[in-house]
Amino acid sequence: MISAASPDVASAAARLRALLGDRLHEPGDPAFDTTTRLWNGAVDRSPALVAECLDADEVAGVLRVAARCHLPVSVRSGGHDWAGRALRDGGVVLDLTGLRAVDIDADTATITVGGGVTAAGLLAAAHPYGLVVPTGTVRDVGMAGLTLAGGYGPLCGRFGLPLDNLLGAEVVLADGRRVTADPDHDAELYWALRGGGGNLGVVTELRYRAHRLPGVLAGMIMFALAEAPAVLRGYGALLAEAPDELTVMAGFLPGPAGEPVVFVCPFYSGPDLDAGQPWMDRLRALGTPLVDQITPMPYADAVRMFDGGMVDGNHYLLRTRWLPGLTDGAVDTLVDAARQVSSPHSAVALHHFHGAATRVGLADTAFGLRTDHVLTEIIAVWAPGEEAGPHRDWAEHTSAALAPLALPGGYPNLLAPEETDRVRLAYGPNWARLRQAKRHYDPRDLITAVPTLPPSGHRG
Repeated sequence: MISAASPDVASAAARLRALLGDRLHEPGDPAFDTTTRLWNGAVDRSPALVAECLDADEVAGVLRVAARCHLPVSVRSGGHDWAGRALRDGGVVLDLTGLRAVDIDADTATITVGGGVTAAGLLAAAHPYGLVVPTGTVRDVGMAGLTLAGGYGPLCGRFGLPLDNLLGAEVVLADGRRVTADPDHDAELYWALRGGGGNLGVVTELRYRAHRLPGVLAGMIMFALAEAPAVLRGYGALLAEAPDELTVMAGFLPGPAGEPVVFVCPFYSGPDLDAGQPWMDRLRALGTPLVDQITPMPYADAVRMFDGGMVDGNHYLLRTRWLPGLTDGAVDTLVDAARQVSSPHSAVALHHFHGAATRVGLADTAFGLRTDHVLTEIIAVWAPGEEAGPHRDWAEHTSAALAPLALPGGYPNLLAPEETDRVRLAYGPNWARLRQAKRHYDPRDLITAVPTLPPSGHRG
């Protein structure tokens, strides 16, 4: 664990200033507020220092200084974690947003990205080559954080999770050593990185298997809240029949007047997009669409559908459950949640996990659930200045109501920092091996990331 010696912020600041110059930010510096501002206005963290790094050597230098001066480290890449774990109170924030290089090898269909590259940056660079890498649905999310914990997204049925497409990574360990993690170099670290989050080291570069995908048949279909029970039951039945090429999100979003509407959002990625039209027709037939925007488009454009869904500065709290399917009880609970929503900004998202993502062996990566399921994301949103209690209660009540119907654990990228027991359950039989990897690669618990793992000395 981190030494009990008192943190020496002044010495760390002097050493890091010599290393980084004006890319070291302290409280009171104009850039400090900018580099510690996150999209979730509910996050209230007070780091001691922010170190903006431009390469792996600088990352190694920052880690050595932090260890020498007894300061914990957090890593900011996309900075999209809802709980704000990119910022650590009293610690050094290792800011990787300057590592934005994207290298495309079209001949081998591989893409290498820096540790600060977002999904938008990767897709924009890959689009001219007709290549994609599986991403989530929010383009501003950093690829490193998304990949290291899993990465639910619209292509999981056909191509698996982002972590299933990770061919290797360049990592700076807590002691400052630079290593390669892939099947032929430090295979244990490679195993742990794929699902274990950024807790093992600082990933400065990721190399992906890319896929040729000229376009997808995708879009949004929305129905009135009154039709939600029938829509969700029909959605659940369709999921059981969906081919790998069809991955479908669903849930509740704010309507034009703030009232919830139920939505389905299909992504059909087969080579013949016309073959996806019957599935679109089945989704339309679940009710009377208020909105029907299904059309062929490049994948990079399709994921723009959720741009603007999260408004910077609003306050957010997320809860999550893994559902083995959409039973009548689950549908009733979700519809009740929509009807009782505490804010016109709040939402519920259902993410479809199936196909290629289920055919990876449970022991092949650290990711702990490889059976078909639906990830439920309960998103409480309220404006700055509002009392948080009613919105927190809505999210907690919905999560508790789903708990008896849910699988153990939950998606580690969405679990709250205090839910370490559920993190343990999320990894199932992979937990002991992952904990051993954490003790081996970061025995002093210098680095924290998503998911929040208990300290190395913690039993269990």
